[in-house]
Amino acid sequence: MSTEPGFIVPAQARPTAPVAGSELVWPIRRVLCVGRNYADHAREMGADPDREPPFFFTKPADAVIPASGHVAYPPLTHDLQHEVELVVAIGRETVNASPDEAAESIFGYAVGVDLTRRDLQNEAKELRRPWDWGKSFDQSAPISPLVPLAGVLTSGRIWLSVNGDVRQDGDVADMIWGVPEIIAFASESIRLLPGDLVFTGTPAGVSTLRRGDAVAGGVAGVGEFSFEVSQD
Repeated sequence: MSTEPGFIVPAQARPTAPVAGSELVWPIRRVLCVGRNYADHAREMGADPDREPPFFFTKPADAVIPASGHVAYPPLTHDLQHEVELVVAIGRETVNASPDEAAESIFGYAVGVDLTRRDLQNEAKELRRPWDWGKSFDQSAPISPLVPLAGVLTSGRIWLSVNGDVRQDGDVADMIWGVPEIIAFASESIRLLPGDLVFTGTPAGVSTLRRGDAVAGGVAGVGEFSFEVSQD
């Protein structure tokens, strides 16, 4: 007889992400996102791009979906915007790490899109409320398959186009805080574990998406993606 406790409601399956070149999948534990980590994007959002300590917000694990096929246009917004990002997968427990130690925790990388209900985020900012409703909705974190790639990615083109028009075009080298520093900062506050994903910020050029738009993007050395914003 099983000694496992029963669930009072049906338990949902753990969200996963595909791993390139493998039939295995990545179990998603938590999703951290770094805000304003490219100076040009900080300026376009009306912020000072000086090297202030990085700050984080989160998305639910089940917001992560494959960046392919159709991605739903969310409710409650008239200004859905794209933010293409390098995504880091954490492969080992990391607590109070130095940047060098943090670099050893990297399992690999993906390309992600931090979809944002900008009108709701801006309203929250004006009212000094959390950003959750602007950032943490269903299907708000499409990503490409994870590429197992140990080591620190320090450069490479990062780009996103809408209907063939390149909207964002930068380089990972332009990040204010590099990947090891981001992981080290996060590990001072929370215990990072295998399965965690970290969105590392977006370059300038964020703009509005509309139903039916074809979205493509990539990071050199990591991968590319393409999806269509649902007409529904």
